[in-house]
Amino acid sequence: MVRERKIIVYISTSADGFIGRSDGSVDWLDRPRPKGNYGMGAFYQSIDTILWGRKTYDMALDFQKKGVAGTAFDTQVKNYVFTHSQPRSAAPPAGVEFVNEPIKAFTSRLRETKGKDIWMMGGAGIIASLLDEGEIDEFMIHVIPKFIGEGIPLIAPGRRTVPLKLLSSTKFTDGVVKLHYAVSK
Repeated sequence: MVRERKIIVYISTSADGFIGRSDGSVDWLDRPRPKGNYGMGAFYQSIDTILWGRKTYDMALDFQKKGVAGTAFDTQVKNYVFTHSQPRSAAPPAGVEFVNEPIKAFTSRLRETKGKDIWMMGGAGIIASLLDEGEIDEFMIHVIPKFIGEGIPLIAPGRRTVPLKLLSSTKFTDGVVKLHYAVSK
């Protein structure tokens, strides 16, 4: 029997709950990182697939064009970008595929394939869409000890009540706190 793959949102927020400034900037994330980078290496070893929203993908492409270190798409993992329309620009980077089908159908097929867990990269709109379809299993939220006042929320606005079960919390020496939740089904 194949173990069902979990879809996990692994993300950072400001202390006031934003994943980016209103213009998408994440400059407030620039900070020294403690040894072990908050467990990112271990998490990355546990996944083999990344789900992207179109805006987050476009931002990553922009970072890549600017030569920001570590922003190239990893061809060792499968990258799926949810979009309503195919971009007219150049072909996507190697390892990137565009998805334009209902979330439930896509995630059901993906979960049935053998593999590791799946990272829901973001942003707020696609996180909300997957959450509303019952397709997110866990959240690993790194709360950065900064208020940024306004910006893009972790989850796009909408009327919902989603109970969470705290699996663990980890405090880091620099004041970052990682909250690991399971989404109650």
